Amino acid sequence: MEPQKFEAMLILIIPQVIELIAERLSMDELTASKEFYNSEVYSLLEEEDTKLWHLSALTLFTMFQEEKETGIISFPEEA
Repeated sequence: MEPQKFEAMLILIIPQVIELIAERLSMDELTASKEFYNSEVYSLLEEEDTKLWHLSALTLFTMFQEEKETGIISFPEEA
């Protein structure tokens, strides 16, 4: 994927994930943003070759939540 298209995908999906984190974990958006940007899920999402960018915001949220609760990230079959 071209770098510009990859960046565009991230720009679209990241706010959706942050919104889910804020809503479902009762955080303000700034705290949710910090939590997500400091997560391993975000680090993996930034790497195009992991293909996490094609997952839904809900799936990425679930992965984030699992990481926070257990320290482990489970990858969906399609990742």
